[in-house]
Amino acid sequence: MPSNRWVDLLLNVARAVSSPKRSRTVPVSGAAVGTYVGDYTGVVDALYAPRLDGDPDPGEVVWTWVPYEDDHTQGKDRPVLLVGRDGPWLLALQLTSKDHDRDAAQEARHGRTWIDIGSGPWDSRRRPSEVRVDRVIRVSADAVRREGAMLEQPTFDQVVAAMVRSRG
Repeated sequence: MPSNRWVDLLLNVARAVSSPKRSRTVPVSGAAVGTYVGDYTGVVDALYAPRLDGDPDPGEVVWTWVPYEDDHTQGKDRPVLLVGRDGPWLLALQLTSKDHDRDAAQEARHGRTWIDIGSGPWDSRRRPSEVRVDRVIRVSADAVRREGAMLEQPTFDQVVAAMVRSRG
């Protein structure tokens, strides 16, 4: 008889496959429930080394499952900017098309810092994007579903500088 963990995982996958709306809020790749090792809290040794070769590299925007901050067993499929490595893990910053300038005071109260990076091919509608620079997420290379684009190095450097400032 399979363990409850595997049954729960299979049920989540079945829900994701059968419900397109639900598939954005459950793990849909290599990041299985309960396997996330936590956000990266150390000093990021940022690296700009993008190569659109099918493998995820720092400096690229890729799509992967991102665990919610308050409950790592839940999350959302979204684009992230890869900024470095931590052993076997890629280090990533999440992107959004939501404009956080409108709620900057609320975001600051919760310790969240976002910066504008413009639009790019990671968003099919080419909406302007923001990147969250105060939370560094560990991502398994196996959990990356697709490469979205290479971020230009000057923009990457601005993101890294903002990340360093926000993390003290």
